Amino acid sequence: MFTLAEVASLNDIQPTYRILKPWWDVFMDYLAVVMLMVAIFAGTMQLTKDQVVCLPVLQSTVNSKAQPGMSGKADFTTVETTTGQGEDTSTRTVSFESAPTVTPDIPLSRPASDQSQPPESGQELKKEQKDSSGRKTNLDFQQYVFINQMCYHLALPWYSKYFPYLVLIHTIILIVSSNFWFKYPKTCSKIEHFVSILGKCFESPWTTKALSETACEDSEENKQRLTGAQSLPKYVSTSSDEGSPSANTPMITKSGFKFSADKPMIEVPSVTILDKKDGEQAKALFEKVRKFRAHVEDSDLIYKLYVGQTIIKTVKFIFILCYTANFVNTISFEHICNPKVEHLIGYTQFECTHNMAYMLKKLLISYISLICVYGFICLYTLFWLFRIPLKEYSFEKVREESSFSDIPDVKNDFAFLLHMVDQYDQLYSKRFGVFLSEVSENKLREISLNHEWTFEKLRQHVSRNAQDKQELHLFMLSGVPDAVFDLTDLDVLKLELIPEAKIPAKISQMTNLQELHLCHCPAKVEQTAFSFLRDHLRCLHVKFTDVAEIPAWVYLLKNLRELYLIGNLNSENNKMIGLESLRELRHLKILYVKSNLTKIPPNITDVAPHLTKLVILNDGTKLVVLNSLKKMTNVAELELQNCELERIPHAIFSLSNLQELDLKSNSIRTIEEIISFQHLKRLTCLKLWHNKIVNIPSSITHIRNLESLYLSNNKLESLPAAVFSLQKLRCLDVSYNSIALIPAEIGLLQNLQHFYITGNKIDTLPKQLFKCVKLRTLCLGQNCITSIPDKVSQLLQLTHLELKGNCLEYLPATLGQCQLLRKSGLVVEDHLFDTLPSKVKEMLNQDTSIPFANGI
Repeated sequence: MFTLAEVASLNDIQPTYRILKPWWDVFMDYLAVVMLMVAIFAGTMQLTKDQVVCLPVLQSTVNSKAQPGMSGKADFTTVETTTGQGEDTSTRTVSFESAPTVTPDIPLSRPASDQSQPPESGQELKKEQKDSSGRKTNLDFQQYVFINQMCYHLALPWYSKYFPYLVLIHTIILIVSSNFWFKYPKTCSKIEHFVSILGKCFESPWTTKALSETACEDSEENKQRLTGAQSLPKYVSTSSDEGSPSANTPMITKSGFKFSADKPMIEVPSVTILDKKDGEQAKALFEKVRKFRAHVEDSDLIYKLYVGQTIIKTVKFIFILCYTANFVNTISFEHICNPKVEHLIGYTQFECTHNMAYMLKKLLISYISLICVYGFICLYTLFWLFRIPLKEYSFEKVREESSFSDIPDVKNDFAFLLHMVDQYDQLYSKRFGVFLSEVSENKLREISLNHEWTFEKLRQHVSRNAQDKQELHLFMLSGVPDAVFDLTDLDVLKLELIPEAKIPAKISQMTNLQELHLCHCPAKVEQTAFSFLRDHLRCLHVKFTDVAEIPAWVYLLKNLRELYLIGNLNSENNKMIGLESLRELRHLKILYVKSNLTKIPPNITDVAPHLTKLVILNDGTKLVVLNSLKKMTNVAELELQNCELERIPHAIFSLSNLQELDLKSNSIRTIEEIISFQHLKRLTCLKLWHNKIVNIPSSITHIRNLESLYLSNNKLESLPAAVFSLQKLRCLDVSYNSIALIPAEIGLLQNLQHFYITGNKIDTLPKQLFKCVKLRTLCLGQNCITSIPDKVSQLLQLTHLELKGNCLEYLPATLGQCQLLRKSGLVVEDHLFDTLPSKVKEMLNQDTSIPFANGI
């Protein structure tokens, strides 16, 4: 037994796929149902009423038309027999000369004396005999049943017996052929997915919203409705795309439909504003459509399967028509049967009647008519399949009607399914096209984004950076919320991993904005927005994976002061570093490039005369060609970090205005070329840290204006006296080397303010160190120092003292005389701090605000 739920589930199959059933498939399904009814009706009649009735043909030696010469030898009687139902009669002549062995019970001829009777009496006798007894045979009832059954199989044509079953089999094959593409495993999953997505797209509120807004745009009906409703309160759609590109903007080339806020529309809020649930469902549909398209467009299996089953049905129609037409005339009411069982019944021939012959013939003609109609529809289907390219589908009409100019055309199975849907209702494809449009998807994201990120929420995310500027960082959003541009007091805007970022004209309200960060965010700008950025933006950070991600408008910001490029700029793409050769950046002062350069891009030289700072941070790629540095005569700060340099580049010695040189994290082993720095009169800071330098040449004394020297993380074992001849030196960093001794000449550095010697092998501190009374920072950690001299009290300006990681047993009480030193600036183990007198500890624990200059 079937449950009600199982029966109900079967009833749902047809509505699910009805949108993929064109009119010819539906018509053929109905024809198949009628043919199935014909088969069932014929089979039922055959099972209940189908039979043949047979009578023996009595044998005679002569025909009913006897020849004259034979009249004296035998008597003949003409017997008139009824063949069935009083419709047809046949006259048969029976000869008694060749009578069967078993003689009938009644005489077949009258005596000669009876022939001489008057005609009237003879006619009465015949009538009496016919009415009373008829003609007898020597067969009983069981023999009649036997011969009827035997003649049913021998005399009746096979088509008359199996016609209902053949019709049933053919119809089932046609039905299976029509629905095979719905059940085949490799196609049914795609079809089910397509029908499910199509239904959801058709019913989605976002589809109605997008189509209604684009359809109402510039329509006369809409204008009349707006004109006649001036007195009504107007609702301005919150989905207005104030940041959408204008028609004459060269910065944004992607076109699409416009959601304009300039034309207020009288709409029901539930239509205009998408609630959160509907918005999430619409976003999920966009993702499903994108994945389904990628999955289905790569093959045409569904199309081939449908063509194949149509060809099979056409061949089947031709086959049925050819062989069935030959059997129409074989179905007749009368049949002659020769059972060859004369030894059982005594007769050799029987004349039989088939009571279902008339009905079968009518059913067969009806069936042929149905098959012909079915076949013509199959031929029409084949004509439709090959008349137009069904493996390509164009949304051109939809684009024209709905203003969706970016709906892509589809191909293969995706296109074929849409063609099939068009046979049901073209409105499905039109509404489905909304979810193929990137503009539509972006607009949906924008609406959802604006609902989620309100002005109040954005205000909560504004923070103060190290430069005490108001900063907003937006990370991994679908776009830039409109409310961002209402933060008019914002100084720094960071956009990270926002692939569809658009900067609208509203950014002109942000008069304080001077710094913009684009991290993997190829933002598009409107013409008005670009004009504002060009005139007001001073600092721009661009982080990218490929150089093509750098927006083209970046190179047109003529008032830009600082440009930071972080990404892949290998040798093949070096020529693309400036799409306009950076020549428009006439006010650029700082250029920061973090990449994998093998040479300084020639395009940088276009702005070389204006640059004051150039920073190149490589990822370990060796920087070979440096000749273009000679053109950067105004560069004051130069950083070449992690460039695998083995020596100081000679091109640097031509930079007469150079003030700071940073060659951090290279492979420099010797710095004998340092003598050439004597030509760089303005050089005050030299950073050679994180290299492989073994010793410092005495020629360093020629850099007389040097104020900062960084040699940490090298392989130095000693400090030459030449270093201490640099009287202007204020910062000396030799930490993390192998230095075992601090020379007494350190006392000559009377201007020294910061001394770093952490991570060496120092065991004693010279008394001359404490003659550097201007020391503010003294880092002696991670050495082998056993004691701190009491003369540390001479460092009255000391604010930071690092002693952690040594072999100290106590701290001198004279630390209390360092008036600016506090516990926060004393880096030492806790147990050593406890050795200090209580008064000293109290003084160090004081929370006095101390001005401290950490820079040089």
